[in-house]
Amino acid sequence: MADTTQYVTMSVAGEIFALPVARVREILENRQISRMPHAPEGFLGVIDVRNHSVSVFDLRAQLGFETGEDGDNTRIVVLTVITSEGEEMTVGLKTDRVFEVTVLDDEGALDPPPSVGPVSKTDCVVGIGRRNGTFVTLLDIDRLFSLRQIGAIAGAPDLAA
Repeated sequence: MADTTQYVTMSVAGEIFALPVARVREILENRQISRMPHAPEGFLGVIDVRNHSVSVFDLRAQLGFETGEDGDNTRIVVLTVITSEGEEMTVGLKTDRVFEVTVLDDEGALDPPPSVGPVSKTDCVVGIGRRNGTFVTLLDIDRLFSLRQIGAIAGAPDLAA
């Protein structure tokens, strides 16, 4: 049997997205986020995860969707991002819902992302897969954040200090 990549599937704005499970550290229930002044768009603030600050971004805003209300299923996915300089950073993404850890249909086959809009706005999409006949957009987590946002992550206060 071929080595098949597993993904964490989640929903924002009624759409289904996936991230490689190898990059996900944990999935947390929604919690109070400490806001930061003059934060870049999409940056919600920081949360405490075992005495370390984790910067949290709204996945809706990152993907260009309108913000929504938190619900009972809102989760924060804590994951590892690798910057263009190769540095690993831990961030959180607030999502409307997390579904499951799964493999994609057709042995993980992906269609290329559609060619729409400026490349800089769509290069965070690796491709389009399917799960149980439903489209799943696979995200490149390292390309989801702007340089300004990466600066906000690097400059966030450490709650353990």
